[in-house]
Amino acid sequence: MYPNLSYLFNDLFGTPADNFLSIFQTFGLFLVLAFIASAKIFKMELVRKRKQGLFEPNEKTIESGKGASLTEIISNSIFGFFIGLKVPLILADPSSFSKDAAGNILSFKGSWIGAFLGLAIFLGYTIYLSEKDKKGGIRTEIKNMYPEHYLMPITLMAAFFGILGSKLFSVLENWEQFVQAPIKTFISGSGLTIYGGLIVAFAGVYGYIKYLKIKPIHVMDAVAPALIIGYVVGRMGCHFAGDGDWGIVNTLPKPSWFIFPDWAWSYDYPHNVVNDIRASTVIENCGGVTAVGGADPLYCTKLASPVFPTPLYEIFFGLMIFTILWILRKQFRIAGLLFFSYVLLNGVERFFIEQIRVNEKYDLLHLGWSLSQWIASLLIIIGIAGLIFQYKRDEKLPVSKILEIATKKISTGRS
Repeated sequence: MYPNLSYLFNDLFGTPADNFLSIFQTFGLFLVLAFIASAKIFKMELVRKRKQGLFEPNEKTIESGKGASLTEIISNSIFGFFIGLKVPLILADPSSFSKDAAGNILSFKGSWIGAFLGLAIFLGYTIYLSEKDKKGGIRTEIKNMYPEHYLMPITLMAAFFGILGSKLFSVLENWEQFVQAPIKTFISGSGLTIYGGLIVAFAGVYGYIKYLKIKPIHVMDAVAPALIIGYVVGRMGCHFAGDGDWGIVNTLPKPSWFIFPDWAWSYDYPHNVVNDIRASTVIENCGGVTAVGGADPLYCTKLASPVFPTPLYEIFFGLMIFTILWILRKQFRIAGLLFFSYVLLNGVERFFIEQIRVNEKYDLLHLGWSLSQWIASLLIIIGIAGLIFQYKRDEKLPVSKILEIATKKISTGRS
């Protein structure tokens, strides 16, 4: 496993681990890649639907030449201050920063000289660009705005609400740990619940789409394949970092029908980022990994008993769902069917994979399901109900549409 990039480079090129590359956390990088992949697919679908005439433009008056606002000057200065405060800290002790990135970022530790230098540089550059912008005078432009033009704020909003929702649902799943250390648990980079992120992000983005007066149903169809490809890339981060989202202990012999390698059936996740010594064993000589200065590497444990590598299974089934949705997106003629197909398939996949995943079970109704299974079962119901509702609603044309069709037939002389 590669808890950060220094371990990947150690494996590929033999460079020492826990060097400056350790600030780049594997899961964090895959999380960024997940948002990039989702945004790319989302934009492609938004553009395709706009060309089909499914979106009406919003007129927006854009003014330029006024220079930077007070808010921009203050925010850029704060950002420069923060960069100058933290970059020297990261460069001076990358391994320590890697071990507790959230704690270091949210503290006042750092270089105060660098902080004020960063503030001065960012403030000066903002004022320079502001004065340059003013030279052309104030200019006004009216532009037709389509959903793809709002891709950046939609993506940023989805990222913010997604991470917030992931942490909130993770707190619910690990309530006792949260009560013991609430601040540390909440700001920790570990412990993200995918479903929590999806639910809260959906609510936030849906409200924003409604605010922009864009038809949500077509946007929902466009985002369906984007959501599942982001899920796939995110699960890659879970697997390669070894973040604890694995399955239950698997001591069963690999069956003959399982054609994949042994590690895809049962895996002990060496050098996993969780590094929990209570459920792990120490790797002798750390598996050949050497750290900077000859120090002991930070991540030198593997699971005491091999487990089902469930992130790999979710990657496989996620790609299957993406392929199905990608094919169906041009076949469905009824709005909403693609989105609710995604909801149904995602719920089915997660419900069954939870059977072999490590998660706290609840004895509600004596079913012994995890929180994710309850959410997945709800998604299955919503998916089926949504498909039926959208299909039935499409069968009943509104009166205005019937009159429009009748008028066209009369005008062309057809009965």
